Amino acid sequence: MVETRSGHTTSNITNRKTTSSASQNEQKKEDGQGNNWVHGGIDNNPYFFALICFAPLICQLLACFTSDSMKVEPYLSSMIPACLENIPHCGSSVLSAALAAQPTLAAAKFLASFMGVAFLLEFLPGKTETGPETLTGHVPKYVDNGVLHCFVFSALFFAGSNVGIANLYDFGIIFDIFPELVGSLNVFGIVFAAFLCWKGLYFPSTKDCGSSGSLMHDFMWGTELYPRFGWFDLKRFINCRFSMTFWQLAGLSFAYRSYTLHDNTWDWGLVFSAISQYLYLVKFFWWEMGYMRSIDIIVDRAGFEIQWGCLVWVPAVYTLHSRFLVLHPSGFSFSFALGLFVISMAGVVLNYLADAERDYFRAMNGKCKVWGKEPKYIQAYYTVVDPKTGKKSERTSLLLASGFWGVARHFQYLFELIAAWSWCLFTNPLVNGVLPLWYAGFLTYLLIDRANRDSDKCLAKYGKYYESYCKLVPYKILPGVY
Repeated sequence: MVETRSGHTTSNITNRKTTSSASQNEQKKEDGQGNNWVHGGIDNNPYFFALICFAPLICQLLACFTSDSMKVEPYLSSMIPACLENIPHCGSSVLSAALAAQPTLAAAKFLASFMGVAFLLEFLPGKTETGPETLTGHVPKYVDNGVLHCFVFSALFFAGSNVGIANLYDFGIIFDIFPELVGSLNVFGIVFAAFLCWKGLYFPSTKDCGSSGSLMHDFMWGTELYPRFGWFDLKRFINCRFSMTFWQLAGLSFAYRSYTLHDNTWDWGLVFSAISQYLYLVKFFWWEMGYMRSIDIIVDRAGFEIQWGCLVWVPAVYTLHSRFLVLHPSGFSFSFALGLFVISMAGVVLNYLADAERDYFRAMNGKCKVWGKEPKYIQAYYTVVDPKTGKKSERTSLLLASGFWGVARHFQYLFELIAAWSWCLFTNPLVNGVLPLWYAGFLTYLLIDRANRDSDKCLAKYGKYYESYCKLVPYKILPGVY
């Protein structure tokens, strides 16, 4: 689906079947939900809400399970029967293991240095890009220097280590102090989410802010869409410059530590997994401006769910499969690991091609060929209301139904899942159990939920035009299945 605009004035969006913004605001006030309340939040999904309530404990537990201090093998096939034999002892042992991931000064210094370098790299040059205009008329601006950040940070991390020139730290440091890192990030993430909640209520950066009327919802979902300190965008910094960079470099650090722990022998499963994820995240930074126009940024407010998730959940869960292999090698041969690497990279490349196809169609305003043919699309009309003047104007969007976007509405998610499951299969689950599959399982559910949320958002915006589009492209992710 691709949107094109004839002008640069978007604001409060309504389709021809929705009620007016004034009546919606009155209803929100009657419901006690606040003037600027926005639909969203994990509490709308009971499964995600239950997960996030225990997420801080889960992250610390996973950090402990993959550390060299773990006293038992982290296999569910042995841990679950042992727990069922003595549930009280199991509960206390699990809690003790999770709480063992305590913040330390060494971890705090590493994180401060890591974030400090990321902050300095914000000053790298790049073209100024904009995100979609918000309901209040705010147009977020970004310097598009993600790829430069990616490679400069990688070079600095390598140069500062024992395998570089500075010898300030061991290249395997991320694995060595990982439980302490998670413990430190957990504390910081909770405090940071509370700060963002307070800031959005009393010192918001834009008018895209406000309370829902529920303190719990405000903390979890957030009170502000684009929190900034002057030019410095807190949301992009946490979501991209810290979170994705940490994930990107963690795999390389884990591969190196595995090499040193196992008699200078490379685990090809871990090596190819780390390289594949590194390249996937290079692709992410190449496409960073696309991410800045995605649901995570333009819909989800900066609260505990997103900001704590990027600070703690991503480092703890998205690196689990790689971290697991440090102490439990895959045993894969070079050729087998290479084959799995090719499959994972096929997912990465196809995911990029799908996004690029959509961007090209948008740039050409539909005047192009898709897969060698004239594209099919729905011309959708919707109305925007300028919040300053109350003036209504009609806009047009082209909903692409050809190429990747004609196979399924979110066919690119399938390619992302191919890559994710490949990374997790590098752990050799037939030998090492199913625990390292956690990330792929979580991402599968996350993308299904995101596809549903996007459908709801588009239906509210385009109404009957989106219904026509869904008839042309009936499946959301996997043709014939879902």
